Amino acid sequence: MQTAHLLQELFNAAVAAAMPQEQVARALGPYLKTKPKGRVLVVGMGKSAAAMARAVEDTWAQAGYTDPLEGLVITRYGHSVPTQSIEVIEAGHPVPDQNGMEGARQILQRVEPMTADDLVICLISGGGSALFTLPPEGISLANLADINRQLLASGADIVSMNVVRKALSCSSGGRLAATAYPAQVVSLIISDVAGDSLKAIASGPTVGATATTADALEILDRYHMTIPHHIRDYLQRNPSPVIVPGDERLSTTTNHLIATPQQSLEAAAQVALAHGYTPLILSDAIEGEARDVALVHGAIARQAKRHHQPVTPPCVILSGGETTVTVKQNFVGKGGRNSEFLLALAHYLDGEPGITAIACDTDGIDGSEDNAGALITPELWQTGHNAQKYLNTHDSYSFFKSIGALVMTGPTLTNVNDFRAIIIE
Repeated sequence: MQTAHLLQELFNAAVAAAMPQEQVARALGPYLKTKPKGRVLVVGMGKSAAAMARAVEDTWAQAGYTDPLEGLVITRYGHSVPTQSIEVIEAGHPVPDQNGMEGARQILQRVEPMTADDLVICLISGGGSALFTLPPEGISLANLADINRQLLASGADIVSMNVVRKALSCSSGGRLAATAYPAQVVSLIISDVAGDSLKAIASGPTVGATATTADALEILDRYHMTIPHHIRDYLQRNPSPVIVPGDERLSTTTNHLIATPQQSLEAAAQVALAHGYTPLILSDAIEGEARDVALVHGAIARQAKRHHQPVTPPCVILSGGETTVTVKQNFVGKGGRNSEFLLALAHYLDGEPGITAIACDTDGIDGSEDNAGALITPELWQTGHNAQKYLNTHDSYSFFKSIGALVMTGPTLTNVNDFRAIIIE
């Protein structure tokens, strides 16, 4: 098999392992063995929310129930799928918009009257922080959108971003679960964050948090962000905007991780083994500046190629997590963190024979472009241009488009963050 085809197969296996259909049925099945006494309401937010909602409907029918489910989920534009009775709203990501704000308000209004006899099924996946956004009174959606844009360009990691988002939200940081109390809340969660922290995934709408507004202010100052005076005043006047762990209103909530980056890396490793390549999983939680992470991966690949350490070729180095890109002021190009990682890696390896690589976002969209990521082979590299020029302007998309090396999948309807594979012959 050509290595380019194998790289694509590895990525496909990683995505398939995170698709919600089987995982939703497995986690939700025990709760539906007996029909709930009261109402059943399905809510959700994230890039996989619509696909998860359809999986809930299928699981509900498989349990033998014929009455339609009620509910509302919010997903990113272009990530919707047909559902029978659960309403789907598409909204802005990574910058929140009016649709997401209205959807968040509707979800909170729907769960508020639920009683102890009722069941709320909450579907959470990556992207939920931006999609499920309801700012406090006096703070506009435009304010939040501007702060999100600054965060995305700052190089801040996702945990820091979510601390700020929670501090400026009426929906995250345990607030959904608290609003639904005393109903039973069952959250099914697809992880897209390093370490699978439930507090970080979609800013933890059903999970208690400990971050304060002082933490948010420190992050805003650390990254030299410009915020209006009234927002700074709000943060100084509201020291604890989240629901803390141990709050009684969280006592009827159960959270289930149903898909993780590690599961996807293990699925790819099995494919590598089947093709005669020894897999080495570096980590499912690698973070840092994309081009810096690329240099480390490149050095490990060369060590394996030249010295058979830490793994002997033929082998595949696998990793996940979420890198960042700090955008310079002269930014003029297009590209996401995965294509930037791969361009920096290819520049470092400079066409070294026997090493090929792929880097993609498992949601099928690398940043804000239409590609999942890209792949590179020594042969493709020989047809390339001035890589440093493209790196200087964060224009990795244009580089890989020019050599026909973009990976185009469209939205995959799941999200367990970045996937990277390097094949060494």
